[in-house]
Amino acid sequence: MQIARPFAWHQRCLVGMSPWAESPRLEGVRVLVVEGVADVRDLVRDALEQYGAHVTAVGSASEALGLVKRERPDVMVSSIRMPEKDGYWLIRRVRSLSPDQGGRTPAIAFTGCTTKEDRLNALRAGFQSHVPKPIDLRELAGVVAVLSLRREAVLA
Repeated sequence: MQIARPFAWHQRCLVGMSPWAESPRLEGVRVLVVEGVADVRDLVRDALEQYGAHVTAVGSASEALGLVKRERPDVMVSSIRMPEKDGYWLIRRVRSLSPDQGGRTPAIAFTGCTTKEDRLNALRAGFQSHVPKPIDLRELAGVVAVLSLRREAVLA
């Protein structure tokens, strides 16, 4: 019996076995992007908006924490390395919130830290997915789509 890699299901979703076979559809999905580098933040925001997402993009973990509490995004995409407080600080704070405050917000670690240990650290910290930089923006949109569907199932 062959065991599929955890990412294999996601890859199949992007290659013809899902409703968004050619492009993920993010209409109505509220995404919070947290990235310290303005050019990268703008690129990710613009790309996700082209897939239909409503995106709020911020440059700091502290600002993101306040937005999670107030706006309750469907999915958070956060860089790990940022000035001042990093993505690990942010995800620990988010996970300490009650569900009503956004404590179960699905989160993607969006990072240049790409070793197996980096991935495990992100998942252990509370992220549901680890997407390496440089990024395939279609792949990122697909992960956002999958996590937004899971959020709906959890909250239903």
